[in-house]
Amino acid sequence: MIDKTLPSCAAAVADIRDGATVMIGGFGTAGMPDALIEALIEHGARELTIVNNNAGNGETGLAALIKHKRVRRIVCSFPRQSDSQHFDAAYRNGEIELELVPQGNLAARIHAAGNGLGAIFTPTGYGTELAAGKETREIDGRHYVLEYPIHADVALIKAHRGDRWGNLVYRKTARNFGPLMAMAAKCTIAQVHEVVELGGLDPEAVVTPGIFVQRVVAVGHEEARA
Repeated sequence: MIDKTLPSCAAAVADIRDGATVMIGGFGTAGMPDALIEALIEHGARELTIVNNNAGNGETGLAALIKHKRVRRIVCSFPRQSDSQHFDAAYRNGEIELELVPQGNLAARIHAAGNGLGAIFTPTGYGTELAAGKETREIDGRHYVLEYPIHADVALIKAHRGDRWGNLVYRKTARNFGPLMAMAAKCTIAQVHEVVELGGLDPEAVVTPGIFVQRVVAVGHEEARA
């Protein structure tokens, strides 16, 4: 019997190794798998490469992971905002590397990894410092930059509901990067509000099929912001 559910977030992240590349879903706090991140901090893995849309907010979630000096490198599109003080401090002190990727390119590169593509050509970034050292090509009169897929060892994502096979549905904008990241990682761990019985999810509403999910953890009630 296939059952991908685990009893706790601690059990779900227990084998994440030092130096792993970890994708973390979320657009700011919307869809951020906060319970899984807290478990990862407790687990103690270090020297992580994190792939996320931004570089943490306030004192919790990804910001706390950076505060505890567990992140060696971050790949993101929006690293700085008014409450990104922990990233700012780490970056200024030379404690964290940053690869800045335009948001559309970030999504496209993760999508490329999930779909088995070797590389993609994108017009975004052409003629800017973001294209320095990269192959460019003119196609049908338009200039493009060669970008490579972003793969991960682990993806930590948040969904609204799931079943024991790993099928997932999301709540509103909490969906954001979760479906793409689930396809691009060797192991996807989903934090869900509720695990339902098989058949309890409308198959037409399933966004991430269980083939892309290896572990599911129910963490109780979601915040209203989801």
